[in-house]
Amino acid sequence: MDNLEIKKRAELWLGPDFDEETRARVKELFNNNKELADSFYKDLEFGTGGLRGIMGAGTNRMNKYTVGMATQGLANYLKKQFPAKSLSAAVAYDCRNNSPFFAKVVASVFSANGIKVHLFSSLRPTPELSFAVRYLQCNTGVMITASHNPKEYNGYKAYWDDGAQVTSPHDINIIEEVNGIKSVRDVNFEANPELIVTVGEDIDKIYLEKLKSLSISPEAIEKHSDIKIVYTPLHGTGVKLVPEFLNNLGFRNIIHVPEQDVTDGNFPTVTSPNPEESSALTLALKKAQDENADLVMATDPDADRVGIAVRNDKGELQLLNGNQTAAILTCYCLENLSRQKKLKGNEYIVRTVVTTHLLTTMAKHYGVEIFDVLTGFKYIAEIIRENEGKKTFICGGEESYGFLIGDFVRDKDAVISCGMIAEVAAWAKENGQSLYDLLLDIYCRFGLHEEKLLSITKKGKEGLEEIKEMMKNYRNNPPKEIAGSKVITIVDYLAKQQIDVITGISTPINQHQSNVLQFFTQDGTVVSVRPSGTEPKIKYYFELQSDMKNKADYKTILSRLNDKYRTILNELKIEN
Repeated sequence: MDNLEIKKRAELWLGPDFDEETRARVKELFNNNKELADSFYKDLEFGTGGLRGIMGAGTNRMNKYTVGMATQGLANYLKKQFPAKSLSAAVAYDCRNNSPFFAKVVASVFSANGIKVHLFSSLRPTPELSFAVRYLQCNTGVMITASHNPKEYNGYKAYWDDGAQVTSPHDINIIEEVNGIKSVRDVNFEANPELIVTVGEDIDKIYLEKLKSLSISPEAIEKHSDIKIVYTPLHGTGVKLVPEFLNNLGFRNIIHVPEQDVTDGNFPTVTSPNPEESSALTLALKKAQDENADLVMATDPDADRVGIAVRNDKGELQLLNGNQTAAILTCYCLENLSRQKKLKGNEYIVRTVVTTHLLTTMAKHYGVEIFDVLTGFKYIAEIIRENEGKKTFICGGEESYGFLIGDFVRDKDAVISCGMIAEVAAWAKENGQSLYDLLLDIYCRFGLHEEKLLSITKKGKEGLEEIKEMMKNYRNNPPKEIAGSKVITIVDYLAKQQIDVITGISTPINQHQSNVLQFFTQDGTVVSVRPSGTEPKIKYYFELQSDMKNKADYKTILSRLNDKYRTILNELKIEN
């Protein structure tokens, strides 16, 4: 889109259909061509879960009008999908700036279209919204959140009637409905208060009771209820339910980080409210040192992901990545269900294609089926939906710190994850171990897997074009070797094919189409690359592996794998 077209799009926002504050902001944008272009060069699109963008005026920004148009499009689609039904929706929101306002906009538009709305009375975790959609038998749900993005962002996650984020064909069809709305005049913003019902603690209690029923070793919790756990919600929604759930399970020594219990969309104590980033846990780690705590847990603003730190063999606090946490939780579930003879042969777990292959090895060991899906928890939920009533879902995870146990919720859930991590710590203590010991045991049994994630930000319109060219180059000029090992398989999820490099034979793969490339080498190294679906980033995932016979060998082998990682970065000319 050229500058003239962008200006024409922006001029429409100076008309009487837009409020005075919006018109004033758009006028200011005309003094900054770059910001004007970024604000209007495209419409916000549904990515891996809905809308997400910087807040402000413009078609490519989160504001009353883009949220209203998305909701009107969703409402129009619901009426076509359920023509003979009385429709209902659940709406929740997180701690971000403008989240309550956007939630009210969504509720207003839904109700104006004759759709009953169950609107949460205050901020709630994303997984509870997923639960509420199912429990209240709603046709849809909307969560106002931008997860772990910087404070300038907000977002809109759309859910279907099974409590999962919308997938194909619904996501595409909703976009078509939204695109069919050519003017904000097509949006009915006038709320029908009679159709808006407030919900809150009643749903909380039912949700937490359901999660408690998933506990595997309550006797271990009872014996070790005094484990010292530092928990921080990073200014987000976890403060509402995570401490309460830990208490409900029986843990009595929950230590807070008071300044981060304060709900604040500006996230004043962190650079980024992302538990993947070590800096986000700085205050919690300090508190754990001061209190000599056993375990640290931090949830992101909408409490669907959790980062943890455990005591290592020297008694020092050590951060674990999402793959390591997923491995511990998966192994705990499979090992104990096996011991309790609850594995009947129809159980399964799910991993995303960029998550550690440790989960694959574990599933094979315990005789449990495993499904591989694209990045995005909605694809894990899709597998649960397809197998409902036929097979039993145990757990599923992704490397980006998201995990789910049980199928009451159809999205990643940091509330159940925090509870289960604490339970594993109690179980380990009952067996004379720590969580760190359990991790090293997993490596000895199933192989040491060292995973790395490198995200490179490319901002604005120019950045998106650069990422597109990078992906094109990887397809046209794939690496022949990685760290001295031949590339033997290439999986291209955009072309939906797996290429045997040795024979040159291509085989179709049964997956959704996505702009993801994976390179597998002879020695088991995996390099994956994809553009982010929610941020202006290109992401690289590295998985390196080695046999490990003894715990004492861990650091030596890890050092060797880290050297290999640096070699790969140099060979592939990847910025670090």
